Amino acid sequence: MGMAAAPKQVPKEVLQGKIALVAGATRGAGRGIAIALGEAGATVYCTGRSSRKRTQRWVPTPGRPETIEETAELVSAAGGRGIAVRADHTKPSDVKKLVATIKRRHKGLDILVNDVWGGDALTEFGKTFWTVNLDNGLRMLKQAIHSHIITSHYAVPLMLGRGRGIIFEITDGDAFYYRGNIFYDLVKISAIRLAFAMARELRKRDIVSVALTPGFLRSERVLEYFGVSEANWKDVGKRKDQNLNSKNQNDSPHDFLVSESPRYVGRAVVALATDPKVKEKSGRVFSSWALAREYGFTDLDGTQPHWGNHARKKYGKYKICDERFYSYWVPGLVELIFPDWF
Repeated sequence: MGMAAAPKQVPKEVLQGKIALVAGATRGAGRGIAIALGEAGATVYCTGRSSRKRTQRWVPTPGRPETIEETAELVSAAGGRGIAVRADHTKPSDVKKLVATIKRRHKGLDILVNDVWGGDALTEFGKTFWTVNLDNGLRMLKQAIHSHIITSHYAVPLMLGRGRGIIFEITDGDAFYYRGNIFYDLVKISAIRLAFAMARELRKRDIVSVALTPGFLRSERVLEYFGVSEANWKDVGKRKDQNLNSKNQNDSPHDFLVSESPRYVGRAVVALATDPKVKEKSGRVFSSWALAREYGFTDLDGTQPHWGNHARKKYGKYKICDERFYSYWVPGLVELIFPDWF
């Protein structure tokens, strides 16, 4: 885990006056991103299904205490303005209503973060596609791909004509490799592909679309799994069998010690959202650890964890999406035949 020379503070108010929507802000990366946007002074709509206001329709994620209202309060405490709105992003009517609310209150939108996931309990790593639970797999596609498409469909019109806007597709991994479960793989590759496809249709407009991955994320669920809190998480390094992973889980203490708080990927979002040259990055996938080196931001403890370097050194080399990789994507045949479609 690399150390920065000194903890770099997030510039205050760099996103003052900007309106952001973090779809899936209840916990994990979504919450970290929402709070980081708050640190930068943005107004952040924090959406999800887990709310303090429980009804028969709205059932929070089983076993999880986090709520969108709590996230909104953390955004405001960080220096922004958090607004909690309960929405099921797999339901077009919910998203349409949400976007109408943003339009009425704030006239438009500058930053869209598609982070809806909820697939941890549905994923069966290491099981073949003909033996996994089909219903759970199909549900995962709906929750984590359909929801992103629905949200972008309704939200992007609010971003047009406002100057520079940016869309984030949150994924897992900055490479094209297989991810250990057919449905999980489809979800995470589809997020990268969605960022690319939207970028092609937006390329003549002032809206950027990128995919972004955290490293080993120290989410609420992961902290609970290891039996630690954010305050004492490094105690895991004292345990035996430092390099031992479970049969179906990347959970060795050695790897956990290179984990990052959800705020790290949040600060990556802020760095990209405030980069005047970010258009050059449109349509590509980026990692928290590489962006930390490029922009100089740090995690909460002042470090710059680099999951990519750690993984390659420990497990072997793998290729990430680079210039050569993207050269196979652009230009495409359809764009050559119909250059004026978008």
